[in-house]
Amino acid sequence: MTATIDRLGGVYLLPVALAAIAMVAIGSVSTWATLTVAGLAMGMMIFLMASGLSLIFGLMDVLNFGHSAFVSFGAFIAASVLAALSAWVAGGSPALNILALMAAIGAATAFGAVAGWFFERVIVKPVYKDHLRQILITMGALIVAEQIILAIWGGAPIAVRRPAVLTGSIIIGDVAIEIYRIFAFLLGLAVYVVMTLILNRTRIGLLIRAGVENREMVEALGFRIDRLFIGVFMAGSALAAMGGAMWAGYQGLITPALGPEMMILVFIVVIIGGLGSINGSLLGAVLVGLMANYVAFLAPKLSLASNMLLMMAILLWRPWGLKPAVKV
Repeated sequence: MTATIDRLGGVYLLPVALAAIAMVAIGSVSTWATLTVAGLAMGMMIFLMASGLSLIFGLMDVLNFGHSAFVSFGAFIAASVLAALSAWVAGGSPALNILALMAAIGAATAFGAVAGWFFERVIVKPVYKDHLRQILITMGALIVAEQIILAIWGGAPIAVRRPAVLTGSIIIGDVAIEIYRIFAFLLGLAVYVVMTLILNRTRIGLLIRAGVENREMVEALGFRIDRLFIGVFMAGSALAAMGGAMWAGYQGLITPALGPEMMILVFIVVIIGGLGSINGSLLGAVLVGLMANYVAFLAPKLSLASNMLLMMAILLWRPWGLKPAVKV
């Protein structure tokens, strides 16, 4: 039975199985389709935030509890750019709508990369190989980041307006699918494809994957893998900020508590997916997104605990996660 399941797709069948069970429980095809699309879009945005952290865990052995600070800054910077370009955002020109959105996402991503460089050089570098200090100092950095956001943007919730071209829904039969959710799903999918190509088709990707498996051997062969650390950290931070920018438009209302709230989901995805695995992060994020939406509809009182229960069930079955790059 196990061999047959592995030939059919193995753990990659889990989202399909979850969707099938939800279909039976929900009963309505239109409601199920709407929740499924929402879950996939949510999963892709969480994947943007979690994929970089997964690589940082796997390659650098860094417990970065401040990763969600980049999510917060990405969300608020994107909101500020969209507010500054409100004429483009609300205008009737699709080209200007897209330009405003790209400017917001680009500004958030660029800030994430630069802030990631500073974070790694100043905060993380002095505490390599000391997990207790990593937890303490990165948690402290998260608190400081939250206070900086409070000082700049204030404590009141900020409304984030979506570009006009991404508002509304597409109607397919009895199913209404929000355009923004489709865009979020496609963006996450595009990022996954690019990351997969880089990791599997380039020399840098080969060194990163080798470093995840056995850092000492890569260094013994004469490669300066420490130089990759900065690049990986910057890329992971940039992806977190990009995910934060997309999440801001998804939520429509953001607060300084966004980072700490998302930290829980991001770590659940990394743990479910497996250490250092992009495929695992994608699989974990999709499962979390689908589970959150299905349970919120079927049993709202269990929605807050649903992802914790999912993580517990998967770890009891596969303690290393679904698709770990390395087992420790």
